[in-house]
Amino acid sequence: MKYCYLILLFLMTGLVVGQPSTGYNLNFTNLATRWDEAIPLGNGQLGALIWKKDNTIRLSLDRADLWDERKAFEIEKHDFKWVQQQLQNNSYQEAQQWGDSPYDRSPYPTKLPAAAMIFDAAKFGNVVSNVLDLQSAVHTLKFDDGKTLITYVHATRPMGYFEITGKNIDDLAPQLVPHQYENTTQADEQKSVVDGQSLTRLGYKQGNIVKTENAQVLHQETYDHHFFEVVLQWKKMSPNKLIGYWTISNDQKAKVQPISIKQYEAAKQSHISWWANYWSKSTISIPEKDLERQYYLELYKLGATARQGAPAITLQAVWTADNGGLPPWKGDFHNDLNTQLSYWPAYTANRMDAAQSYTDWLWKIRPKNLAYTRQYFAVDGLNIPGVLTLNGYPMGGWIQYSLSPTVSAWTAQHFYWQWKYGMDRNFLKEQAYPYITEAATYLKNITYLKDGKRYLPLSSSPEYNDNSREAWFERWTNFDLSLAHYLFDIAAEVSNANGKPEAAKEWARYSAELPNFATDETGLQVAVDLPMKHSHRHMSPYMAIYPLGILDINNARDKSLIEKSLSHLEQLGTRAWVGYSFSWMACLHARAKQSKQAVVNLQKFAHNFCSINSFHLNGDQNGGQYSDFTYRPFTLEGNFAFAQGIHELLIQSKNDYIEVFPATPEDWKNVSFKNLRTAGGFIVSAEKNGGKLTSLRVTASQNGVFRIFEKTDLQDLSSKKQLSKNNDIQYIKLKKGQTIQLGSI
Repeated sequence: MKYCYLILLFLMTGLVVGQPSTGYNLNFTNLATRWDEAIPLGNGQLGALIWKKDNTIRLSLDRADLWDERKAFEIEKHDFKWVQQQLQNNSYQEAQQWGDSPYDRSPYPTKLPAAAMIFDAAKFGNVVSNVLDLQSAVHTLKFDDGKTLITYVHATRPMGYFEITGKNIDDLAPQLVPHQYENTTQADEQKSVVDGQSLTRLGYKQGNIVKTENAQVLHQETYDHHFFEVVLQWKKMSPNKLIGYWTISNDQKAKVQPISIKQYEAAKQSHISWWANYWSKSTISIPEKDLERQYYLELYKLGATARQGAPAITLQAVWTADNGGLPPWKGDFHNDLNTQLSYWPAYTANRMDAAQSYTDWLWKIRPKNLAYTRQYFAVDGLNIPGVLTLNGYPMGGWIQYSLSPTVSAWTAQHFYWQWKYGMDRNFLKEQAYPYITEAATYLKNITYLKDGKRYLPLSSSPEYNDNSREAWFERWTNFDLSLAHYLFDIAAEVSNANGKPEAAKEWARYSAELPNFATDETGLQVAVDLPMKHSHRHMSPYMAIYPLGILDINNARDKSLIEKSLSHLEQLGTRAWVGYSFSWMACLHARAKQSKQAVVNLQKFAHNFCSINSFHLNGDQNGGQYSDFTYRPFTLEGNFAFAQGIHELLIQSKNDYIEVFPATPEDWKNVSFKNLRTAGGFIVSAEKNGGKLTSLRVTASQNGVFRIFEKTDLQDLSSKKQLSKNNDIQYIKLKKGQTIQLGSI
């Protein structure tokens, strides 16, 4: 295929618009009447959901670090060897009871909601417009009597603001509403962790609200002398304007701050400026506008939930359930896929600071994880619980996954990606190298050699056979094995990059000692002699395809294995899938260059597994069209994996090269992206018109060699210098800050 390029047009117009279309806004003519259909606002630390309840306009207020961390799971009672003994002694029910009972029966540890702020809906007119503007992250309610209510959570300050304009606003002051913590009934003790047990089970005394003329302060005691406070203040600035703010403090007394029009307008401008800069980082344009809209809604949620200095993204982040109960699965940190998938799109979307909020949190809890590794696995090195609290403590649950022996291998990937996509040598030296090699040290110590091959004492594959004793395997599952291969390989790479070649050789030797993947005519198996036998929600056996990228469709030896694996998954069907399964499967199909199947899975996710506000609700909301799961617990990982599925259609970072438009459907004749980031720290922009690549621009954020898989010979258009070539890989050295335009010869 010959390139045609329109460089002048490219330079004059750019590739794509720098902001999401206003047509992609959340735009309704009424207020939602469920919390999980509400308008979401957030800044990584604070969040709000705007909806209608009991004839009030309700803002459900949240803060990311509000947790009850009372201990329920006695991790120190047992260790990994004890679990092995229970399996050997046919007494595994004791291990099940030890791990499950605290998670299922105890209401804590758990994420906590903060409070609600309400306006009397009867004092406003009827809602005629309910719009979240994605560009500015500002929400506007308009009423038929001419009133307007504007709200936003400031992008960088721990403040939420609101503004009311219109006539007859004298009695429109808001009120704080505490959550119900005191109640005599305990009727829902048997309610599942998915449905959310009542907040009253936490045993808190009801919070106290102190009211003054223009302010309210809620003081809520929680546990062990912990507390939080919510401040609400407002002021009528003119006969037709009222402004106010709210904030939440954790374990600190809140302060009522002065409020003025000047301060309010300055805050709003700085908020809008932050979001304008956020949207300028990268953009995409694809023909399927419903998918493009969903993509921008996902990036909006990423911007609202990931912020350096704030905790990592939990299952619901800053949008804890407001239904009188605990959040689904207690709103915890699930590291058997949920936290990992939540950051997938941040790297390619060129939001490296958002991605770093995850590695920052992992680094912060590292000392506790090191102690957990020594206690539970009885070896040196670093592993991390699969289910844990804000401060890094294990919470229990199905121990095959909540105490999995390979969790740190998967979290280590994000340290590797943070380095590879940014190429920051300080980050490599100070965090990526220590974290990855500590995780690899643990894995070396926990495995053993038999007949020259390295094995785990026990292996599992997330949620395959659920919580039965059959969920443990004596030989490697492909999930654990692919993570082990990957971890030793990246340990070797970061060791070399950090000037430690002898250590790199050691890690490479450990990798070589691992057995090959378990395969048969169905492709990748779950474990040795166990093919995937039924529809299954977790794509864990196929980690080697994505996200680990050990198998590459461009390698002849891998192609058949990848294609057989995905064909077998299609034959098994999707009845046991949940929403994130479709997003992940789209990424797998994209890596196999099966563009049609990738797009179909993205469409199924967006159309069947999301609420009207774009929240991923896990179950099939169209009556079970594609899945037997029809429930609606809200979690975020499916949303963010969807965004990465779009990226994987447009550009892919492989082990040592990139590929542009590797999986765009043939009927996507006009498609483009601007400033997507690749491994190696390259910023790439590209455009296809009429099915042909018309523009390709590369900027190096660091010195490096840009390598691209492309069958057509390429040249630097400014110098007419042809790129060097090694088979289908073409490459060119670039200096930091250098930008080149590439085209065919």
